[in-house]
Amino acid sequence: MFFGLLVLVIVNPGAKSWILKQLVSIGLFNAEIKKEKSNDSVSFSFVSAEGKRATEDNLKGKVVFINFWASWCPPCRAEMSSINELYKKLKDDERFVFLLVNEDDDRSEAKEYLERNHFTLPVYYREGIVSDKIFKGTLPTTLVIDKESKIVMKHEGIGGYDTDSFLQQLKSLL
Repeated sequence: MFFGLLVLVIVNPGAKSWILKQLVSIGLFNAEIKKEKSNDSVSFSFVSAEGKRATEDNLKGKVVFINFWASWCPPCRAEMSSINELYKKLKDDERFVFLLVNEDDDRSEAKEYLERNHFTLPVYYREGIVSDKIFKGTLPTTLVIDKESKIVMKHEGIGGYDTDSFLQQLKSLL
């Protein structure tokens, strides 16, 4: 029975993401913004399905939460509900911007995944080359960029983002 469960977790992304989601929910992967700030300025250009562009220039003065994800990625799926909860808390505050950059080859898969799970997150896609300072290919990768367009958090791997502590850390960047 144990080996059957192990095989299920290995071959089934849904089972694997469910287990990881449970670990996120108990606080095992809570995210944290460190006090030290990177001196790296960022340069990026993303576009939504509706054609809305997001660049470092038009987002200067805002706190930006960027998450690179794919619908087939179990750790991405596991952290998505925590990102969605954080987004729901901050979506009406224009000082914060959320960019969920999808890495699926087929963009319709991302849309279907979000709709199926009732996530309301704003999805963007890369427009051109993204600097290694921002994304090296590891999914998920999450960044927080402050009002001066400096990276204050870069986290590769699963994270829990809907905690009161993380929310306060984000608000402290204003």
